[in-house]
Amino acid sequence: MSSACEMNGPVAVTGAAGYVGSWLIMRLLEKGYTVRATVRDPTNLKKTKHLLDLPEASERLTLWKADLDDEGSFDDAFDGCTGVFHVATPMDFESTDPENEVIKPTINGVLNVMKSCKKAQTVKRVVFTSSAGTVDIQEHQQPQYDETWWSNVEFCRRTKMTAWMYFVSKTLAEQAAWEFAKENNVDFISIIPTLVVGPFIMSSMPPSMLTALALILGNEPHYSILKQCQLIHLDDLCMAHIFLLEDSKANGRYICSSKDTTIFELAKMLKEKYPEYNIPTNFKGIDDSIKPVHFSSKKLTDLGFEFKYSMEDMFDGAISSCREKNLIPLASIDQA
Repeated sequence: MSSACEMNGPVAVTGAAGYVGSWLIMRLLEKGYTVRATVRDPTNLKKTKHLLDLPEASERLTLWKADLDDEGSFDDAFDGCTGVFHVATPMDFESTDPENEVIKPTINGVLNVMKSCKKAQTVKRVVFTSSAGTVDIQEHQQPQYDETWWSNVEFCRRTKMTAWMYFVSKTLAEQAAWEFAKENNVDFISIIPTLVVGPFIMSSMPPSMLTALALILGNEPHYSILKQCQLIHLDDLCMAHIFLLEDSKANGRYICSSKDTTIFELAKMLKEKYPEYNIPTNFKGIDDSIKPVHFSSKKLTDLGFEFKYSMEDMFDGAISSCREKNLIPLASIDQA
């Protein structure tokens, strides 16, 4: 067991109402942490009720108003915190003005968070939720990736593939955060999840589910993302966040991914487990002899972290959460 950072004070989570943020808060409360959750509007119960309903929330969870666009708005929430999880990120794949609506706000947002961490002077470590989109978006696909790779931003801007503005925003934001951390001596860790799949407690559809469940939803533009995809269960990801906050030996970037797959393997599994959906098995323009691309989590597992969940667990959890919340039909329309 590796040595732990002393985290006696409260910890803060940005993007608290979202898919990753809300599950992370649930796990932190279970582990006995006092949590400050930042949201854009603490009075909007529709967005925050699932947080306030968590076990232990009345004792150890407080909501704080903060906005990524607003410099200084995280100052109060972070003041006195020992750890900060920066999870929040703009997720808009359809923007008509990506440079100003997605890319600039993401970079400014991470810098506003970092400035508030520095100002607090109590924050011992910042854990930033990055994305696989900061690593593997390359002109020439590699058979495997580790933390030394960075996505090619010029290539993204030139080809404008599905979600390109998200890849650019996350890459530039993480690079800006690293620069700030080095210049200002902030203990900074970035965690790089691949496609996050699993059950969830928020009430609306998590953006990553639109990709993960694209074969059920018929969301064809996202098939290109699933072509050779890597997956991580939401719970494994959140436990890895806490593990990296607490382990004093952690440093740098960490890929967090437990399964490499292809759209064909995924379609086969879904078709067998969920025959009530019309899962396609042929994909125009995608060669059925493609091999999975490996994302290495060796750096994380070498530190002592263990993954708990299989690909089946991920999709069973995601599909049952979506059905419970009436976000996906119980069967394909033409069969229902």
